[in-house]
Amino acid sequence: MIDETNLKILQILQQKARIPNVEVARQVDMAPSAVLERIRKLEREGIIDGYEVRLNPLRCGRSLVAFVWVSGGEVAGDAALGVRLSAIPDVLEVHYLAGNDGYLVKLRVKDAGALGRVVRERIQRLAGVSATRTQVALETFKESVQVPLDAID
Repeated sequence: MIDETNLKILQILQQKARIPNVEVARQVDMAPSAVLERIRKLEREGIIDGYEVRLNPLRCGRSLVAFVWVSGGEVAGDAALGVRLSAIPDVLEVHYLAGNDGYLVKLRVKDAGALGRVVRERIQRLAGVSATRTQVALETFKESVQVPLDAID
C-alpha cells in the first residue's frame, strides 16, 4: 500500500530522479535515512522499476517520430512477434491492440529515409508480419513516460 508520503516521494522522483536523498527528505519533512528506506522498499516491491536518463531526441539525431501499425497475420496476439518488434533498436514502444489484432509500434529515427529502411528491412521482414501501415508525427506536443499517480492504492 502506498501512503501519502510514499506518493509524494514518487512524485518527486518522477520529476527528477537524480535529486539528492537529503532534498527529498526535506521536501517530505522526514529524516534522510527514513526516506532512503522507503525508496528501497518501493524498489523491492517493484513500484520503482528503475531510473533512466531522458535524452533530447533532437540533439541525438532522432527528430522523426512515426507510428507503425503491424498486422500479425494468422496468429493474433503472437507474443513472439511482440518480442521481435521490441528488439529493433529504433523501436521505443510496442503495444498489442484490441480490435484489429495487431501491434502499434512507436519509432524514433533520423529522417524519412531511415524510417523507410527500418520498416522495409527490419519490421516487414519479421516472421509473422503480414502488413504494415505507417504514420509520421508532424509535431509532438507531449511525450512522457511519467505515470499518473492519482489512482494509486
